[in-house]
Amino acid sequence: MPSEGRCWETLEALRSSDKGRLCYYRDWLLRGEDVLEECMSLPKLSSYSGWVVEHVLPHMQENQPLSETLPSSASASALDQPSFVPKSPDTSSTFSPASPATPDGTKGKDESQHTESMVLQSSRGIKVEGCIRMYELVHRMKGAEGLRQWQEEQERKVRALSEMASEQLKRFDEWKELKQHKEYQDLREVMEKSSREALGHQEKLKAEHHHRAKILNLKLREAEQQRVKQAELERLRKEEGQVRLRALYALQEEMLQLSQQLDASEQHKGLLKVDLAAFQTRGNQLCSLISGIIRASSESGYPTAESQAEAERALQEMRDLLMNLGQEITRACEDKRRQDEEEAQVKLQEAQMQQGPEAHKEPPATSQGPGGKQNEDLQVKVQDITMQWYQQLQDASMQCVLTFEGLTNSKDSQAKKIKMDLQKAATIPVSQISTIAGSKLKEIFDKIHSLLSGKPVQSGGRSVSVTLNPQGLDFVQYKLAEKFVKQGEEEVASHHEAAFPIAVVASGIWELHPRVGDLILAHLHKKCPYSVPFYPTFKEGMALEDYQRMLGYQVKDSKVEQQDNFLKRMSGMIRLYAAIIQLRWPYGNRQEIHPHGLNHGWRWLAQILNMEPLSDVTATLLFDFLEVRNSVITQEKKILLIEERIEAITSSGQMGSFIRLKQFLEKCLQHKDIPVPKGFLTSSFWRS
Repeated sequence: MPSEGRCWETLEALRSSDKGRLCYYRDWLLRGEDVLEECMSLPKLSSYSGWVVEHVLPHMQENQPLSETLPSSASASALDQPSFVPKSPDTSSTFSPASPATPDGTKGKDESQHTESMVLQSSRGIKVEGCIRMYELVHRMKGAEGLRQWQEEQERKVRALSEMASEQLKRFDEWKELKQHKEYQDLREVMEKSSREALGHQEKLKAEHHHRAKILNLKLREAEQQRVKQAELERLRKEEGQVRLRALYALQEEMLQLSQQLDASEQHKGLLKVDLAAFQTRGNQLCSLISGIIRASSESGYPTAESQAEAERALQEMRDLLMNLGQEITRACEDKRRQDEEEAQVKLQEAQMQQGPEAHKEPPATSQGPGGKQNEDLQVKVQDITMQWYQQLQDASMQCVLTFEGLTNSKDSQAKKIKMDLQKAATIPVSQISTIAGSKLKEIFDKIHSLLSGKPVQSGGRSVSVTLNPQGLDFVQYKLAEKFVKQGEEEVASHHEAAFPIAVVASGIWELHPRVGDLILAHLHKKCPYSVPFYPTFKEGMALEDYQRMLGYQVKDSKVEQQDNFLKRMSGMIRLYAAIIQLRWPYGNRQEIHPHGLNHGWRWLAQILNMEPLSDVTATLLFDFLEVRNSVITQEKKILLIEERIEAITSSGQMGSFIRLKQFLEKCLQHKDIPVPKGFLTSSFWRS
């Protein structure tokens, strides 16, 4: 078409013009802000705006179908582009209103279509230009992101190399230290060799001196004196070696006890967040270390001070290991207790709703006699005078704890060391009590008595005395009483015959130191309330776990121990109590009365028979008490009275324990005597 030819001619003319030959840079924004200064001025209308309004816009309205096919934004952009507006009405003959090329309406319409085509081409060019700019922007962003990632990777590599260099430096330092240690050992060997050579030379000179002394009377006397001196030194060395050897055995025994405590922590394995096997492995290594030291010392003769120091360091490490494990267990149990506190409260409320209010007021189940009626003459609560005695003992125990609270809570290293030494000196002799020989038992008794009397005793290779701290005596008395009861709870429960040697030592200490006896009773009543006898009652608002602990049960992680284990522990403590009542220390003052003799046994027996029975507990404790105290009941009438009384208060749930008790009493009736219990201390025991 002619109009299209003129359009291309116009474009060619514009391209050849001064403005068309100008170069446009796309990155002009990077050159500075001075380019934008022209854009900051207020916008002004061009002198050609009137012509555009009169000629271009009317034609665009007439060609509406064509404009609908184009994006509105592109058309608007095309109109706004100054490159498609003629420079002046005079220079552009094609778009001029006075142009001779538009004599009629047809010619004007062709020019209008040509203008629309130019606008369309301009919008497409802008779109392509925008895509190009967007691609460049995305490309720059990708380049920046890649550069950032590369920098981070380089930083990670630098850190890794730095850590590797640090580890290599540590290994180099360790190798250097090892080399220095080897050089020191070599130097030490050279010095020892020189010393041995010097000693050999000295011995040679000494032999020559002895030879001269044989000739001269004066030198013979000097040689004799030196020989006596050497013998005395050798004797002292042997005695010191024996003391060290005994100390090593004591350290080994305590180490084994700590190892048993470490193994006993296996039941908390599910609660711990740390690896229990690592603690046990280290504990076994420390036990093997002390065993190796003792074995090497036995082969070489006597242990040296270095061997003893090494064993003490191993024991201290074992204590720290057990202490750390105990802290972990305490934290784990505390977390578990907090988690289960609400659940335990809900269970307690449900149990109260199921059992009714009467079930929580009195723990013992009411017994019925043979006729099916309740025994109204039986007591539910302990007598007031007995309860006052029980409370006085508990108050005395709490007062004793408050007395040495400063020693136990002290952060001073010296005070901690004194506390540990006193505790070992008080507890280790009790754990060594056995039925081996009476002489060994007397040695243990004398050691405990000396400690309580303020005399220094040997413990762990060191001299220990309660006078080292003003609170030392109270602390030792409390720990000693606690250890006696613990032996009844554990050792006597497993080996019934162990009740008698432990009881005879406890009775002798009680006679000489009455406060220890009161503390023994306080600990015994707290762990075994049936030794009062006393049945704790459930109170409103009390947690179920606290009530079970008051009854004597062990509650760990909200789990109550099995009934068999509970009865076993209660049996051990009652057997120890019965043995203390009837035994006295054979080397004590016979003119004085027993501090807690047979009258207390009769009181306990009468009160427990007059109280409501507990399922399994009453019959079991009576059997253990009567079997140990063979001197309490010696008449047939008394045996029949006890059998009738037990049968009258026994319910169907206690038949197992009652049958065992009944068979024991029938055997006593048949033989007209109560058999001597196994392990009872005879006169031959004390002569051994």
